[in-house]
Amino acid sequence: MKRALIVIGVILIVAAFAFARPPKSDYQWTGTVLEADGDHLVVEKGKEKWDFAYDKGTQVTGELKVGAKVTVKYMMKATSIEAKGEPAKKGAPTKK
Repeated sequence: MKRALIVIGVILIVAAFAFARPPKSDYQWTGTVLEADGDHLVVEKGKEKWDFAYDKGTQVTGELKVGAKVTVKYMMKATSIEAKGEPAKKGAPTKK
């Protein structure tokens, strides 16, 4: 009985570690700061310019100033989704 409880306990601990992972956040952008004004950051890499919004909860290491090289780690998260119309039916004849 004692052995069975130990095995069950180990299985539960392993399952907890398997399902308890941090959210996916492996997106990043590295480039040179073109503009930084306290809640908005423009970073250029090559010919591309990306805008990032940030707030007081964003961890900032170092000083954000024009010309500094930065790496921005970010997550893509939908804030709202609106679907309109009915989905197209498969196999429905089209009018000509």
